[in-house]
Amino acid sequence: MVEEVLRCLRPTAGEVAVDCTLGGGGHARAILERLHPGGRLLGLDSDPLELPRTEAHMRAAGIGPEVFVARLGNFADLPQVLADAGLAGADLILADLGVSSVQLDNPERGLSYKGVGPLDMRMNPSRGEPASALLARLSEARVARVLSENADEPHAELIAGILKRQPVATTHLAERLVRTGLTAALPTLAKADVKMSVRRTFQALRIAVNEEFPALDALLRSLPACLLPGGRVVMLTFHSGEDRRVKKAFQAGYRAGVYSDVADQVVRSTKEETRANRSASAAKLRWAVRAGQSCIPHARMP
Repeated sequence: MVEEVLRCLRPTAGEVAVDCTLGGGGHARAILERLHPGGRLLGLDSDPLELPRTEAHMRAAGIGPEVFVARLGNFADLPQVLADAGLAGADLILADLGVSSVQLDNPERGLSYKGVGPLDMRMNPSRGEPASALLARLSEARVARVLSENADEPHAELIAGILKRQPVATTHLAERLVRTGLTAALPTLAKADVKMSVRRTFQALRIAVNEEFPALDALLRSLPACLLPGGRVVMLTFHSGEDRRVKKAFQAGYRAGVYSDVADQVVRSTKEETRANRSASAAKLRWAVRAGQSCIPHARMP
């Protein structure tokens, strides 16, 4: 959704942008092209494995430190990151909450059941506990809550019981236990529904391992103070738990006069992009504009 992001952020020469989820740098490069001359972008990411690679690719493309700086960190700490960079705020803030294909395709990260690897799921492998340890530590009731609260899983209690019957150390075992356990307990459940429950299980565990919802809540609370007057923020979410938080925060900020304008409806990917990239079908884009005078004429965004 690069074009949709650019349309809603409206980058202009000389502005300061923050990409809270730098990933492979695709959004950052597109934004930087529109910030010249005089603009700059701060790229933030919590993944210590991918961040150096992305920074190296940016440098190889001729993007120097005077216009692009990469920082390792969680977007929950955005106010401190801005302060450390000597910035009073940003004109543009982007947060793409999706997991990158590079991370998903690496079986050692344990983020996907499509490859065999350790049930890890940590975005920063040097912090926190892997999903296998989380499952071992939590009670069955707490695992069920994680599945329900993080992924709206309708069979949360059943799956929690399945996952607590034995230690689960690999992605392959987690997928097989949930798939075969659901099929045996609910023989009339369609295969597509079983597969969806497997996906939701992995999603819920990843969110718990990385404390994604608390981090998102912290970002949403700090956003108004991190945006300059007239500044624009765009957030890309990929499941209902994220989207609900963003929608409520933007609407509350609008009612309080913190935001002068917010998205009435989510912006979706085009049919062409969805056909080319199936993961784009789940993306929901919401935007908001910080109250106050902007350096560019205001026009209502789509």
